Amino acid sequence: MSALIHQLPALLVAIPLLSAFVVTLLTWRNRDAAFPATVISMSLCAATAIALAVQVAMHGPVLYKMGDWAPPVGIAYYIDGLNALVLAIVSCAALINLIGTRPSVRLDYAGKEGSFYTLYLLCVTGHLGMVITGDAFNLYVLLEISALSAYSLLGWGRARAPLSTLNYLFIGTIGASFYLLGVGFLYIQTGTLNMADLASIIGTLGATPTIIAAFGLILSGILIKMAFFPAHGWLPNAYSNAGSPAAGLIAPMTTKVMVYVMIRMMLTVFSPHLVFDEGVLDEVLVIMASAAIVICGLMALSSKNLTRMLTYILIAEVGYMVGGAWLGNRIGMTGAVLHVINDAAMTLTMFMAAGCMTYKMGRLDFTRMQGAFSRMPFTMSAFVLGAIAMIGVPPTCGFFSKWYLILGALQGGHIEFVVALILSSLINVVLFFRIFEIGFFQPWPSGADSHGHPIRPAIAMSEAPASMVAPLMVSAVGLVVLGLLNSKLVAIIETALPASLH
Repeated sequence: MSALIHQLPALLVAIPLLSAFVVTLLTWRNRDAAFPATVISMSLCAATAIALAVQVAMHGPVLYKMGDWAPPVGIAYYIDGLNALVLAIVSCAALINLIGTRPSVRLDYAGKEGSFYTLYLLCVTGHLGMVITGDAFNLYVLLEISALSAYSLLGWGRARAPLSTLNYLFIGTIGASFYLLGVGFLYIQTGTLNMADLASIIGTLGATPTIIAAFGLILSGILIKMAFFPAHGWLPNAYSNAGSPAAGLIAPMTTKVMVYVMIRMMLTVFSPHLVFDEGVLDEVLVIMASAAIVICGLMALSSKNLTRMLTYILIAEVGYMVGGAWLGNRIGMTGAVLHVINDAAMTLTMFMAAGCMTYKMGRLDFTRMQGAFSRMPFTMSAFVLGAIAMIGVPPTCGFFSKWYLILGALQGGHIEFVVALILSSLINVVLFFRIFEIGFFQPWPSGADSHGHPIRPAIAMSEAPASMVAPLMVSAVGLVVLGLLNSKLVAIIETALPASLH
């Protein structure tokens, strides 16, 4: 048993990777076997990630050498308080979305379910691998695995999905190229790709021109890949034209994992001393993050489609995490990492609710959402809970990470970031109450009865299948559970933050 526990880091990536091949082979003989095989694989992944998080919480960081070969010859996996929680939330979100989207997959990908689930597993493999790896080049390989599978999944949507995905591919390739070029600069300067070795050598060399150039290239690539404003233009079309099962998988994972990668590079590879001491880049990025939060919130206000509105909110949330990370203090960084976890759960809930509505209503233009509360009361209840979390109302998780971000901004003297966060909550109130009004009060009463009470047209309940609604409810309840567990999550995160970050 102890030998198996020692292998958990390798299993976390190996299980979905090998399962992708197994699902492909199974599909040739029996197409219906693809879904249960994928569920088994993702269940094992989620259990492994949770076991790793518990192990880190109880015994501290885990270092795993692949094949027992020490770096730089072998690849090392490193799990601490920063990535243990991200691994757990990503694998659980992928499992819940998988179970909750089966009817949509049957509808949208009829006859090609095996290919869909194979790409699903490869996409999860890439994201989990990026979070767990301790090797800068291995991270690039896994970035490409996740990106290529995501392009395929997103391009498999509505009529304009291939064009939207082609745009995503061009921008994503530019971002990945910047990252790879930066890693090349690091290798030229240090002769290693292992993150721990890189940190040690960079600490000795200091901020040489090559190191600064490498950091600038890597940061630029990551910011492009996470759709940080103003490099966000590709994301709304890519998500709103994609099928809901694909958007429900990729939206909670990709931006959050790229924010995690940025934080890992800042804290582990380049160190807070090198990243924050110049005091210029952090000021610029916090101001840009504040602008991203407000401008993308206003763009969401101009949307007339629910999925597009949610995507702009997601881009604004990227500003939350980037701004928090670059505040340059411990409490801001804690808030950024906590928001990575919380935003993954909130985005999952909102996109799964949108998926249920899409299943029954088709395209989610606001005019089609009249009477949504009468037609889909359970789906809309989960949607309301997700909206409350995104606005930042306690005891949902969105409140606590936003609280830490505001405290970090006050400590760092960034009033503009505090104003942006508060303004974003107010914009979210307007955004979601507009949906509530359409879904609850419209169509308007057609008259009044003899007692003067309004006569509303009768609307029959027409929920999505229970197999879609039940996982959605689990995800929505999880927003409260994460909120109640916030102090424990923060305790785990703080163990991984460097002492030099005050």
